Amino acid sequence: MMSEAQRGHLAMLTFSAVVAWSYSLGGLVAPLIDPGALTALRFVMAAAVLWALAAVRPVPRRVLAAPWRYALLAGLYAVYFILMFEGLKTADPVNMSAVFTSNPALAALFGWLLMRQVTTGRMALAISIGLAGALWVIFRADWQAFLAFRVGRGEAIFFLGCVGHGLYAPLLRRLNQGEPAVPFSAMVLSAGALITGIWSVPAIMATDWAALPPLVWGVAVYLALPATAFSFLLVRYATLRLPAAKVMAYTYLVPSWVILWEMVLGHDLPPGLVLPGIGLTVLSLVLLLKDEVAPEGAVSRDPAPRAVPGPGNARTRRD
Repeated sequence: MMSEAQRGHLAMLTFSAVVAWSYSLGGLVAPLIDPGALTALRFVMAAAVLWALAAVRPVPRRVLAAPWRYALLAGLYAVYFILMFEGLKTADPVNMSAVFTSNPALAALFGWLLMRQVTTGRMALAISIGLAGALWVIFRADWQAFLAFRVGRGEAIFFLGCVGHGLYAPLLRRLNQGEPAVPFSAMVLSAGALITGIWSVPAIMATDWAALPPLVWGVAVYLALPATAFSFLLVRYATLRLPAAKVMAYTYLVPSWVILWEMVLGHDLPPGLVLPGIGLTVLSLVLLLKDEVAPEGAVSRDPAPRAVPGPGNARTRRD
């Protein structure tokens, strides 16, 4: 039998594979549609699917409590998605991948600020090993390419998006009130559709939707369903079972997954020197899979039970 923590790790392993595929597909359509319009479309489609699933059972009234939570969480994800595509307009994808590896460190920082989640020595070592492995893969074991990395406007824009991505996991845990996963995620996606729709009104109006090639619609369906709706459920599931730093550490696997998908598509294989980098990311995950054992009498890394403000909500909960 798998423990709850191990199920959380399995969820994030699946998440990393799904997200990696979206990078390859997203790069194909980035020049064909405005990033704001594409983000609004994926949110609308994903929200519609999750609401259809949520309608199978009565939605608890507590899901509607404190709706500002969903707007806040959705805003963070919308910022990440939009700024990723904005950054890709001027930044090299390799450099963007390097910026993306800042997520676990950002999540660890926000996890401590919001939840007082302590990053132990072994967790820090695992995250460091994962970072080294991810950078090894990203720069194809080319030290000169790593030294040539320059932070330009696109990279700076994307880093702001990564800040939102790193803040999402600990904030979700902070704001969760024990709602069922599907309606909770549907509310977040609905708020995301509203936010991005308002933000991208000019782009949406200027887009000739009927003239978009089938590739754009196919990629939009993938981005909306597996890469958005399904991944939202996976992140929520894992976030309630793992510290934020462990959740975001799975972003280190994304470059390795991308290489695997490129192999599936028949593209050029990376040099053999990249394999040690993949090995480092796997070693990092092995270290993270081990449960943290607190010494006897140690204080829990999560805060005491708390109340989350909202209409008619006076109960407390423990994460």
